[in-house]
Amino acid sequence: MILPPARTMLRPIAVTAMGLLLSACSTVSYYSHVAHGQGELVAHRRDVTTVLNDPATDQATRQRLLLAQEARHFASTHLGLPDNRSYTSYVQLDRPYVVWNVFATPPYSVSPLQHCFPFAGCVAYRGYFSRNKADAEAARLKREGNDVYVGGVPAYSTLGWFSDSILSSMMRWDDDELAGTIFHELAHQLIYVKDDSAFNESFASFVQEEGLREWRQSRGLPPQDDHARAMDDGFTRLVLDLRDRLKRLYASGVDTPAMAAGKQREIEDFRARYAQWREREWPDDHRYDAWVKAPINNARLVPFGLYDRWTPAFGALFRHAEGQWPAFYASVRAFAQQPHTQREQLLQQWLDASSPSLSAPSL
Repeated sequence: MILPPARTMLRPIAVTAMGLLLSACSTVSYYSHVAHGQGELVAHRRDVTTVLNDPATDQATRQRLLLAQEARHFASTHLGLPDNRSYTSYVQLDRPYVVWNVFATPPYSVSPLQHCFPFAGCVAYRGYFSRNKADAEAARLKREGNDVYVGGVPAYSTLGWFSDSILSSMMRWDDDELAGTIFHELAHQLIYVKDDSAFNESFASFVQEEGLREWRQSRGLPPQDDHARAMDDGFTRLVLDLRDRLKRLYASGVDTPAMAAGKQREIEDFRARYAQWREREWPDDHRYDAWVKAPINNARLVPFGLYDRWTPAFGALFRHAEGQWPAFYASVRAFAQQPHTQREQLLQQWLDASSPSLSAPSL
């Protein structure tokens, strides 16, 4: 996204570009662009062992790659994630992000324009390996009257179609985010449901969070500080509340001038609520100030909530599996095989069961 590190606003779009490589039904020029972009990554990747043995490799990069390889090994041996060539190679990019995602919505709707791909299904963005191409697409969509947002992507998954590499754009993260991203993306390779981003991202986010807890424990590290998570959750609730308010406004049936005025009023009211919340709860933490001060439109709100809608449900399912990864994955696969409506009903039952006062539903 890219804003503050960790789970904050980075998480909604930092690793969601999996669909862009699988487009066989898009325009020829777009397909050529993404094929060339992926080809460049493959051409420039180097085996991590080679990079580590290269005297020209700086110490900071060496340490980060060693940590990534430890996390990669832990993912397969302790978390039951795929044991393949992904994250055993390294690519030094000539740009800050590997991909830029373009989000768009109509001016009076919070529902994003969808882009559908044969294998990954439909997603709410289109990804570009070039910032200039992303900006050109954003300008085209804006000329059509849409709200538009462009966000940088440091890493993405190809769902096992290619051996994904560690990218230099990932190296500026802290240790937890680097290891967690590897867990997250390998989870996508393990289980992925076409046309259900909320399921896919919530599942992978749970694997990331629980995986990080076990990873830190295995290294004798204390539990993560809950400050960033609590603030992130609170801010996300504020943004989702704004999205809900705008959704009600757009469904109200008022005329266009009233809709436009109401939209700006809701955005300004959000900024006021944010200021009150931050001063009350987090007076010394200003990590979201820049995001709130920047222009806000419908498209900027799209990524929020995608990654954790069902995460508590997967937590309840993991506890029901007594913390055993094979049993947990078997249950998730059973959910994945259900039609969308039934799957959401099951997840809602487990979401309700994540409350301490309720018992788990039967599988």
